Amino acid sequence: GSAIGIGLMSGVLVWGGYSFSASQASSAPIAAPAAAVITTPANGFTEVARQVTPAVVNITTVMTEKVSDGFSVPDELRDRMEEFFGRPFGPRGRGPADPFEHRGPRRGQGSGIIISSDGYILTNNHVIAKAHEVSVTLPDKREFKGKIIGADPKSDLAVVKIHAGSLPAIPWGDASQLQVGEYVLAVGNPFGLNSTVTLGIVSAVGRGHMGITQYEDFIQTDAAINPGNSGGALVNTRGELVGINTAIFSQTGGYQGVGFAVSTTMAKPIYESLVKTGKVVRGYLGIGLQDLNQDLAKSFSMKDSKGALVSDVKEDSPADQAGLKQGDVIIEYQGSLIEDGVALQRMVTRTPVGGKVSVKVMRDGRARDLTVRIGEQPELEKVAKKVESGEHDYALAGLSVEDLNQNTARELGIKGKAQGVVVTSIDPDSGAEKAGLVPGDVIQEVNRRPVQSVKEFEKVSSDLKNGDSILMLINRRGGSLFLSAKI
Repeated sequence: GSAIGIGLMSGVLVWGGYSFSASQASSAPIAAPAAAVITTPANGFTEVARQVTPAVVNITTVMTEKVSDGFSVPDELRDRMEEFFGRPFGPRGRGPADPFEHRGPRRGQGSGIIISSDGYILTNNHVIAKAHEVSVTLPDKREFKGKIIGADPKSDLAVVKIHAGSLPAIPWGDASQLQVGEYVLAVGNPFGLNSTVTLGIVSAVGRGHMGITQYEDFIQTDAAINPGNSGGALVNTRGELVGINTAIFSQTGGYQGVGFAVSTTMAKPIYESLVKTGKVVRGYLGIGLQDLNQDLAKSFSMKDSKGALVSDVKEDSPADQAGLKQGDVIIEYQGSLIEDGVALQRMVTRTPVGGKVSVKVMRDGRARDLTVRIGEQPELEKVAKKVESGEHDYALAGLSVEDLNQNTARELGIKGKAQGVVVTSIDPDSGAEKAGLVPGDVIQEVNRRPVQSVKEFEKVSSDLKNGDSILMLINRRGGSLFLSAKI
């Protein structure tokens, strides 16, 4: 495939030259188009531009850490990108294409959106990350010192406050009503060119699985977005805010027709929480999720691949207390059908903590109704890196395994009682490799039969014949995952 980079458009964050497959992105279902035809106003979009540009500001920051000239990546975003692409992004504090370093102040630039007339401004977290000075310049050239009220790296959003009154503000719009093909305008300060307006359409909605942030609900647009646009406004033809411009896909580092904005459906409650408490409180079930494919759907007696497969249930979590089990497929949440794991994640994180919700699951081919009391999401712990060891070969599609001991389990991030066998090597083009197994995975079940030792693994393997489909439960770096393979 062609080399494509993900850029977070603050003017200081651009990543280029890394391969990304379009198949890794997902889109939520698109509502049927309305009967009314969208037409261009007689005077173009001048009234919309006149209305919104006074409320989009320029944000500049100063940081005093050892960084590279031009393209520095915040650690929390670098961690996610290294995991997503499976390769390092150079030494900490150095952009992948920048060989020069310096010490002392570094300046960053981005955009922000005035949300309320008393000076609250919404922007991207990566615009203000690690800044010790924040300056806000209004389109009328007035300058203010900005105070960071709160930031949420998991969604790449942040709120800055300036001491001013009677400011122009952009009203919230309903991003859930956006339709593909609808006109939108992007407003920001690309390359320091203040109050720049570009026009495009909504290319897709509900984009997830992008690897840009931990929680994703992106609007894809072909409105031109460039360095400096990060934190700027994406508005509809009524001048209402529907997205916060965040990232692009690019082969050059500049605009190539594929931009992404955080949907206000996600951004609005995060903004309100940051303003009120300085942090974001999210709903929590305490489960690991993965999407179904055709093989997994068949293994779990599902008619199709819709739903979210529960790969893990945390002990004493809300899900555990409600009776959810590993291997359940969640098909409904509060009466809404579940398309995939990303859709369920969005619903859960937006549910008020303490609220009771109805959940419908498929278990062993039968539907069950459960009631869950939503908890508050704890801070996630970092998982250990995988370990490779052992040399014993066993005949399961070119798979080599060894017994799991407590030391290895600790290194692999497995908590509690250690159970399973560690994958030490996999033959190229084998069924195990095609199923997605990698060295360091811990196989804990085969066809729903527990595996606690190499001896048990050999016994389970001996019952399998060529052409059989197998379902494996594995633990990868502390998280559980189901894999389906044909041997």
